[in-house]
Amino acid sequence: MELCIFTEPQQGASYDDQLAQAAATERLGFDGWFRSDHFLRMGSGDPLPGPTDAWTTLAGLARETRRIRLGTLVSSATFRHPSILAVQVAQVDAMSGGRVELGLGTGWFAAEHTAYGIPFPEKRFGMLEEQLDVITGLWSTPVGGTFGFAGEHYTLAGSPALPKPVQERVPVIIGGAGPRRTPAIAARHATEFNIGFRSEEVIVRAFDGVRRACEEAGRDPATLRRSVALPTVVATDDTDYLRRLEAIGADVDTFADVNIAGTPDAAIDRLLRLRELGADRVYLQLVDLRDLEHLELLAAEVLPHLH
Repeated sequence: MELCIFTEPQQGASYDDQLAQAAATERLGFDGWFRSDHFLRMGSGDPLPGPTDAWTTLAGLARETRRIRLGTLVSSATFRHPSILAVQVAQVDAMSGGRVELGLGTGWFAAEHTAYGIPFPEKRFGMLEEQLDVITGLWSTPVGGTFGFAGEHYTLAGSPALPKPVQERVPVIIGGAGPRRTPAIAARHATEFNIGFRSEEVIVRAFDGVRRACEEAGRDPATLRRSVALPTVVATDDTDYLRRLEAIGADVDTFADVNIAGTPDAAIDRLLRLRELGADRVYLQLVDLRDLEHLELLAAEVLPHLH
């Protein structure tokens, strides 16, 4: 099982904060560093220094790291034209030497769209599907050829379809708990299906649903990676555990119901159960990304039991 670190910089983090966590992620032996793609803090608290753009951040980290996978979990289809996003991801892939992964979704946080004047259509699954058609079409067009697309939301004509990513196929992550459209989109376009912030019962249903979607699409389900993303708070004593919960505004009475929580042994047990349920990769969501001692603890006490 792969273990990646996943964080939420819109909650209040500079580029330097993210660089420090990503560098530690690499040094300590985790498999990847992924970030959300949001422009507005969720909930109350200090919003400073303000948001950082996900793909600008990843471009910087591409030059500052050497091994770990880098990506978004997930970018919103409402934020960028797919042609521009295809160029951005291909460029960051080249800057990283072929270590980038693209997580893409419909978007859900209406308030950030209002705050920054970004259109937020009520129906967005069609946009997402067309974005995936455009992005993968641009990347897969042979060098010297051109790419065109005519859809309801996007039209391209005679695109040179450049630049190309370094990777033959940039991994594409699609996630969600929707019973129908999300599994079907993942079966058609994704290299990885992700389910986040849900109970084990919901995870099982989601994995079963995407397996059936693959079979209906004539795709071998074994070719689709399955992953889980869960908030994580681990400590060796009650004082540190409560401090870490307080730092992210988590409820001490309910946090452990679904998430990876408690002692290192409890975290290991939970991760092993997720592996038994079929997870190939788990994203440990560490919202307080300045708490590098938390990362050190996970690397020392949890990571060796999963790799």
